[in-house]
Amino acid sequence: MRIVVTGGNGKAGRWVVRDLREHGHTVLSVDLRHDPWEWDDRCRIADLTDYGQAVEALAGADAVVHLAAIPAPGIRPAAETFRVNITSTYNILAAAEATGVGRVVWASSETVLGLPFDTPPLFAPIDETVEPRPESSYALSKLASETMAAQFARRTGTPHVGLRISNIMEPDDYAAFPSYWGDAQLRKWNLWGYVDCRDVAQACRLALTTEVEGAEVCIIAADDTVMTRDSADLMAEVFPGVPIRRELHGRETLLAIDHAREVLGFAPAHRWADHVAER
Repeated sequence: MRIVVTGGNGKAGRWVVRDLREHGHTVLSVDLRHDPWEWDDRCRIADLTDYGQAVEALAGADAVVHLAAIPAPGIRPAAETFRVNITSTYNILAAAEATGVGRVVWASSETVLGLPFDTPPLFAPIDETVEPRPESSYALSKLASETMAAQFARRTGTPHVGLRISNIMEPDDYAAFPSYWGDAQLRKWNLWGYVDCRDVAQACRLALTTEVEGAEVCIIAADDTVMTRDSADLMAEVFPGVPIRRELHGRETLLAIDHAREVLGFAPAHRWADHVAER
């Protein structure tokens, strides 16, 4: 396929572009800035808050993976974060319709689940059935984008897949994991979740190629936590009053990926234990 990846120079985007090219796709990487080390005619600079630039970027594409965004709360003022994220996402969805793009995959966020969990989650493992609870303008922009994607999918018949991606880790990031192990409070904010950048790339590729109808949202996380302790022990210590909906096995993720497994065939292949020795 001819695929446009927006945010192609970002933490996830670099791995998504590489993975798709390795699997034989023609990929145009679009970003607000360019990477001088990997700049060639397969890259383009565009400000996607401008609709015309979004249309031009998607012209001739079979599919788009929309990752471009202010990537977390607290980086920019709250109103600016919302403006940039919601406008760029609307423009990509509308441009995809205008140019006849046949599949839209885009980055939602685990934050729509209620992160940070200063208020305990409603249940665990938490999954896509939970009522969304955005706690920042960033999370609100992602939730509003899910509503927009559902509307575009309903009107156009084009599949739209939103990936509620957990905290993305590159291989070098795993060196910090031992610093979490002594205090369960440090990473409670997202139920000790994470996802490897290479598994994010896998999820994007599967979302592009798997048969899907309408609009879907899927949590994308590793199948374990960042901790060495069992997940049941972590919940009992930090969130003792939260209902546990099923038996927890070992260090299994508390950001349930059952739906991603069922809909996309997602199977995380990378874990922190492949990079850091457990103490």
